Amino acid sequence: MFKKILVANRGEITVRIIRACREMDIRTVVVYSDADRCALHVRYADEAYGIGPAPSVESYLVGEKIMEVAHKSGAEAIHPGYGFLSENYRFARLAREAGLVFIGPPAEAMESMGDKVQARRRMLEAGVPLVPGTPPLEGIEEARRLVAEIGYPVILKPSAGGGGKGMRVVLEEGELASALDGARSLARSAFGDDTVYAERYVTKPRHVEIQVLADNHGNVVHLFERECSIQRRHQKIIEEAPSPFINEETRQAMGQAAVEAARAVDYSGAGTVEFLVDEQQRFYFLEMNTRLQVEHAVTELVTGVDLVKMQIRVAAGESLPYRQEDLRLEGAAIECRIYAEDPDNDFLPSPGKIVALRVPGGPGIRDDIGVFEGYEVPLFYDPLVSKLSAWGRDRPEAIARMRRALKEYVVEGIKTSIPFHQRILREPAFLAGDFDTRFVDERFLPREKGRPPEDPERAVIAAGILAYWAEGRAALKPPAGSDRETSAWARAGRRDATRRWGG
Repeated sequence: MFKKILVANRGEITVRIIRACREMDIRTVVVYSDADRCALHVRYADEAYGIGPAPSVESYLVGEKIMEVAHKSGAEAIHPGYGFLSENYRFARLAREAGLVFIGPPAEAMESMGDKVQARRRMLEAGVPLVPGTPPLEGIEEARRLVAEIGYPVILKPSAGGGGKGMRVVLEEGELASALDGARSLARSAFGDDTVYAERYVTKPRHVEIQVLADNHGNVVHLFERECSIQRRHQKIIEEAPSPFINEETRQAMGQAAVEAARAVDYSGAGTVEFLVDEQQRFYFLEMNTRLQVEHAVTELVTGVDLVKMQIRVAAGESLPYRQEDLRLEGAAIECRIYAEDPDNDFLPSPGKIVALRVPGGPGIRDDIGVFEGYEVPLFYDPLVSKLSAWGRDRPEAIARMRRALKEYVVEGIKTSIPFHQRILREPAFLAGDFDTRFVDERFLPREKGRPPEDPERAVIAAGILAYWAEGRAALKPPAGSDRETSAWARAGRRDATRRWGG
């Protein structure tokens, strides 16, 4: 087993990995940008090394800097978490060439599944069901011909994309040219690759994914499904396991298809095969995420399997300790992603200082958090504050516990998505399990109907505007000694007096 692991990430996922390492008696090394010098993952690790300025392209995305830290610290392996370099096959190859173990799949598997067009080809060969689609689209005339063959409506997708960025739904031929130009432009700016292909758009689709685990000895198992249909502009908001929609027959068929997908690329470690499921429970391969998922906690809660520990053990050469028949679903779990965003103001990022923090607890509650009271949420990165999960003996109990935990959760100084989660968890259709991927946009965000997916730079620009606005407000603060000035003690007292539990 490894004695020291470098975690090449930040925030709550880095803290999560460090916790697993501590339980396995493995020392940890982390890296940090200038903006994260005082972050929780830096405080929590055994060793921490600065790697550059706040922008991730100058720090967390520079593989060579991370390799330097690995050698300097004596780390034997690198865990990439999710995001940043976690699905970069060049980084995995760089680690291997540097004599380090990459805690993830082989670079070749990542390369195969990272390119969506190539992944579809591999899945077709493996017999995994696919949504009818096209090869990469070149000129508009070719695009019209290929799309007409599979039929409208279609969705345009960047080949190198992920997370819903760059997607465009095209309802009829007259919309194709402008949608194709827009999808290519956004794909080029977000991923450095403007290759775009089309798939038939499944109406009222469910987004259901299967967690897989594979070792380097030919063993592959699935850990059942996660329901991920509660999304905003293709970005997941709430996830749960098991799905309230699919039946046992579909569950087993999807699980087997996911296992075959992993075998087709000689996969090892933890991975997720994502599917679209239609109203008749017919399922189609969407993509494979060759890393740990944000929502892995719900699978851990319903199976009892520690996915991070399993990643580490597989990377160290161990065999899976489970056969498929050993794995069982126990109860139900639900996860809410708590973001530093203002749901009442178009979900604009809400950077700033957390002046008060009270984390929920009690039976069945888990909070994977990456912040602390007094922490300054930066505007440079994804605004995820924590992942709040609840487990129950069944879905109604899990939801009840989540609703109670959301009321207990207090975060002051910034806006969060907590009120939005509370609204969703009171919606009768959600409680009944009657929803698809358009549920949030249609029921909660009527202003956003027909609006294109979010531009990758939009969140950063919006955060900059907010920061500028905050600086302007600070400049208007009453001068020292004015009768409008309130002392720090008085402000603290007033805040405590007016704070409401779960407000």
